[in-house]
Amino acid sequence: MIALASYIDHTNLKPTATETDIRKLCGETIQHQFKTLCVAPHYVSYVRDMLEFYPTIPICTVIGFPLGYQTTGVKLLETEQAMENGATEIDVVMNLSAFKSMAYQTVQLEIQKLSELVHSRNGLLKVIIETAYLDGHELRIACELCAEAETDFVKTSTGFAASGADLEQVRLMRSYLPESIQIKASGGIKDHTQALNFIEAGATRIGTSSGVAIIEESAK
Repeated sequence: MIALASYIDHTNLKPTATETDIRKLCGETIQHQFKTLCVAPHYVSYVRDMLEFYPTIPICTVIGFPLGYQTTGVKLLETEQAMENGATEIDVVMNLSAFKSMAYQTVQLEIQKLSELVHSRNGLLKVIIETAYLDGHELRIACELCAEAETDFVKTSTGFAASGADLEQVRLMRSYLPESIQIKASGGIKDHTQALNFIEAGATRIGTSSGVAIIEESAK
């Protein structure tokens, strides 16, 4: 039986999330032993303080979120500050504007710089390619760019696009990526069956704000 909690990045990235909401997220992460919790950069240091006595729980945050078209320098600075504040896992949105312009070298170079920065601080880098905006050919290219930059994960979605994770796209991503690069499925995953299906398709992380509901359903 799969221990689902160990796959879940318990997430609250709502623009209206309050400190009370984030405290609740921390408590749920501790209680259910989720893999990580994922919050906006604004809350990273707050979460670090909340988890003072739980140093083994990784803190994840998002960079260039949710549209990805910030400049490389801004993303690097944002990443540096987030890691100084306590984040150890960085989910960065690929520059979709550059990607759609077929400026692939620009995209790859940005990911490479972020990869080097995050790895120099012993962190993990997940690159959000926003699969809702990609056709099959673009999906392969995006995976190849991430592989060249030696990212740790390729992540499907921000959860802010018209659609989120798609099973067939995750299967394709798994076939395109080397075994050393993992997949995080996120966006619209709200129940136990969906989570299991994405893990079966090749995902090793599930990004969701429905972690508690998934675990409670799994327990039944």
